[in-house]
Amino acid sequence: MVEGSIDTKDRGGVAIVTGGASGIGRAFGEELGERGFEVVLADRQAELAEEAAAGIRECGGRAIAAELDVREFSGFERVVAETVDRSGRIDLFFNNAGIGVGGEIRDYTLRDWEDVFDVNLRGVAYGVQAVYPLMIEQGFGHIVNTASMAGLFTSPMSGSYTTAKHAVVGLSKTLRVEAKAYGVRVSVVCPGVIRTPILRGGRYGRINLPISGQESEERFERLRPMDPKPFAKKALRAVFRNHAIIVVPRWWKAFWYLERISPTLGSRLSERFLESARRDLREAQQ
Repeated sequence: MVEGSIDTKDRGGVAIVTGGASGIGRAFGEELGERGFEVVLADRQAELAEEAAAGIRECGGRAIAAELDVREFSGFERVVAETVDRSGRIDLFFNNAGIGVGGEIRDYTLRDWEDVFDVNLRGVAYGVQAVYPLMIEQGFGHIVNTASMAGLFTSPMSGSYTTAKHAVVGLSKTLRVEAKAYGVRVSVVCPGVIRTPILRGGRYGRINLPISGQESEERFERLRPMDPKPFAKKALRAVFRNHAIIVVPRWWKAFWYLERISPTLGSRLSERFLESARRDLREAQQ
């Protein structure tokens, strides 16, 4: 076992963050850099990832960019192997890359399912498959999967996204139980609404609705989105405390508790949300 594992400290070490070029992933990278971690920002937006890594280095941190398309397992193998060759270990692995497709399932095409599943679910499974055996061999490490509040309660207008995020929560809970025997930790982060490009559809996602990206973002503003930087600080504190399911901002836990205590009432709340969304869309088309 390598000495000084992540089990004993929350500063230093080596971390890989997928989707590290923007949004939550970039904020995770910046916060880890401030904590003294060597950070690998892995993203298929290679130039943007390098820009983010350069920003961390300019602030005195250690960071590099790695081009990675999470839909390809060979890419994960390459990034993991290069990191171990360079640094000898991986303490933290953030399965964070994700995209969204907004709109009702009635309007979906097959591509809307495939695109989201390939990134948000298959990409997470690939990340686990690439790094988990290494962490077992090390005898330590922490896998952090980014799901969503959409993985904890009924979320209409985002069927494929909600389906994938529920699966990521289930994967994480199962892996946490299995991995404990090998000294490996697993957490799942379930953000509420965070102010990231996904609110506009994102670079690789889309909104199958008769509204613009700006209009979509304005709708989300009603839910008081949190900026990525404070989100990353709060979420990482919970990661280092080895929390299993991490909900940030904290007030979103009310919806999670409601879903668990009274699924029927949770469904009714979701129905009201859908009715409101449909009404807003009808007004937007007039």
